[in-house]
Amino acid sequence: MDHTSKRVTFESGRPSGPLPISQIAFVVRDIEKALEDFNRTLGWGPWNIYEHKPPVLHDTYLRGKPAPYTMIGAEAHVGPVDVELIQPVEGPSIYQEWLDEHGEGVHHIAVMRATLEDAKETEEYFDKLGAPVIMEGRLGKSIRFFYVDTQPTLKIIMESGSGHALEMTPVRVYPPED
Repeated sequence: MDHTSKRVTFESGRPSGPLPISQIAFVVRDIEKALEDFNRTLGWGPWNIYEHKPPVLHDTYLRGKPAPYTMIGAEAHVGPVDVELIQPVEGPSIYQEWLDEHGEGVHHIAVMRATLEDAKETEEYFDKLGAPVIMEGRLGKSIRFFYVDTQPTLKIIMESGSGHALEMTPVRVYPPED
């Protein structure tokens, strides 16, 4: 499902239309328990599970400084929105910081863009609003993602970039296919 097809530009310091929500993400301590809980309680799934680590996960930065980290991510379509579960594994990240400060729960909302150029335009827009990039990285050759600190105004972290892991091959699916 393509959540990035509508062309939104930034005119007069504002988006030319609404930035569509492409994802809502939760940070969790135990991905297996979370997969089971979300599937059993809400019927969400199937979940594509990814092990995000080098060399596929690369060029990772935390507050502008190189910061290698690894994580497990699981993504499922729930209507028009992608839901993601993230379990930090190693290294410093805003996911681990969130778990340490707030515990498990909603971490960010994503407004992903169609191209790297669109993503750069979105990054510049948020920067002008005083919402700097706090973490970023790349997945493979085509996906760049970044998180901006919109907590002072929106009370949540926003993610943007040029795509979701759904474009990649998962290591497995939950629940297991029969």
